[in-house]
Amino acid sequence: MNEWVFIAVGLMLLVAALLALYRIIRGPSILDRMIASDMLLTTIICALGAEMVYNGHTRSLPAMLVLATTAFLGSVVVARYVSRRTNS
Repeated sequence: MNEWVFIAVGLMLLVAALLALYRIIRGPSILDRMIASDMLLTTIICALGAEMVYNGHTRSLPAMLVLATTAFLGSVVVARYVSRRTNS
């Protein structure tokens, strides 16, 4: 029974990642692509967390922190870029 839960979680995370990739490729605006890339990074972080629970370790925490920081800084950079572009 426990295996089915992790298989279902993995499939849901895979679908979320594929939908995020589709939105990154399709666009149409930079904000759509940024939201999709945040969603993709969040999905990867969740997948790493699920893998840690499944295998019972914490070795993936540094990678999760780096991905979270990357998502945050990417959002800040794009928000500043868009705000400067609309003010000009």
